[in-house]
Amino acid sequence: MPRNTKCRKICCFPDYYSFAPEETGSVNRENILMSLDEYEVIRLLDYEGLDQKECALRMGVARTTVTAIYESARKKLASAVVEGRRLRIAGGNIQIDRERIGFHVSLIKKGEKAMRVAVTYDNGNVFGHFGKTQKFKVYDIEDGKVVNSQILDTNGEGCGALAGILNINDVDALICGGIGGGAVNAIQEAGIKLYAGASGNTDAVVEALIAGTLDANGEANCDHHDHGHGEGHSCGHGSCH
Repeated sequence: MPRNTKCRKICCFPDYYSFAPEETGSVNRENILMSLDEYEVIRLLDYEGLDQKECALRMGVARTTVTAIYESARKKLASAVVEGRRLRIAGGNIQIDRERIGFHVSLIKKGEKAMRVAVTYDNGNVFGHFGKTQKFKVYDIEDGKVVNSQILDTNGEGCGALAGILNINDVDALICGGIGGGAVNAIQEAGIKLYAGASGNTDAVVEALIAGTLDANGEANCDHHDHGHGEGHSCGHGSCH
């Protein structure tokens, strides 16, 4: 029986998930898929300048594993650049590194039967821009009613880091106003259901969710930037401490 692959630790989800050459001829070519652990190895070795031993410690894997991942990732990068193909980042056997995300979990533990919903929050209302939200109001729902609510500060992190914060706090669904394409991908990779385009009082939108009248929508554009958002849009820059 094959042994289960050990999860690779990543600091946060990326802010950008899709890269393509400007030439229109690349549209019909097969995409290259880079996993999140491959992205993390490239980020740690080539962007942060760590050596492979340090990278292995960060990701919680053997150095030989880092070497294999790095070779695969660089081959994909080279193919994308030389062949003019779109590079997408998705998937991989990963988990958020709770120690290095730069954020301490402060919420009450979620009950086994509870659904945890986070709402972008500003003075009682849904904040309109996911990537710039300073707070979430987090609701635990059981048997069709709210049993607990808490305020979660974000420290002003960017899209990828915000998705990581929600992930380590066991959030099942996100309600927000505007959200860019990169943030949508980060939320999806975190395994969180998205209800975008919401507005008004946060308690009211959660009651609408419970009543089944709040539509799940992952296409709402951020309204605090220009309208040129694509899949690679970032609503901020996530940082790893």
